[in-house]
Amino acid sequence: MSADKLAITELLYRYAELIDAGDFEGVGRLLARATFGGSGPQGVAGADNIAALFASTTRRYPEHGNTPRTRHLVLNPIVEVAADRTATARSTFCVVQNTETVPLQPIVVGRYFDRFSCDPGIPAGWHFTERKVAVEMVGDVSAHLRVDPGAFGN
Repeated sequence: MSADKLAITELLYRYAELIDAGDFEGVGRLLARATFGGSGPQGVAGADNIAALFASTTRRYPEHGNTPRTRHLVLNPIVEVAADRTATARSTFCVVQNTETVPLQPIVVGRYFDRFSCDPGIPAGWHFTERKVAVEMVGDVSAHLRVDPGAFGN
């Protein structure tokens, strides 16, 4: 795998790690130069706005390190790097959760569609410019989300 593809794949995994840690400010920083939203034209931009979106929609459990008690599994990433130092990626995700009220189970499955750019002036170089989420299957998200997932209008 090329260094560029590896760097981009690590961004995909970093997002999952930050969400599962309940570090929504970190998610905001990771996506600070991107728009984030569903598969339609809507989207949120800016680190603070993205962090606020996650904080307002995702449950965290203080007794478990203020995490959502989830594992976001990013699967089958396909990364395509262009000559102009931009890239796209598409991948599958599966979120599993285990709480006192929800036994260990998959709660949501879908696809990520991402765009990236490389800026040699920043330490990490590659960064998200867009993340679109297409939810394909929804299970019991009652212990995960504070909102009705149907409201996202994928």
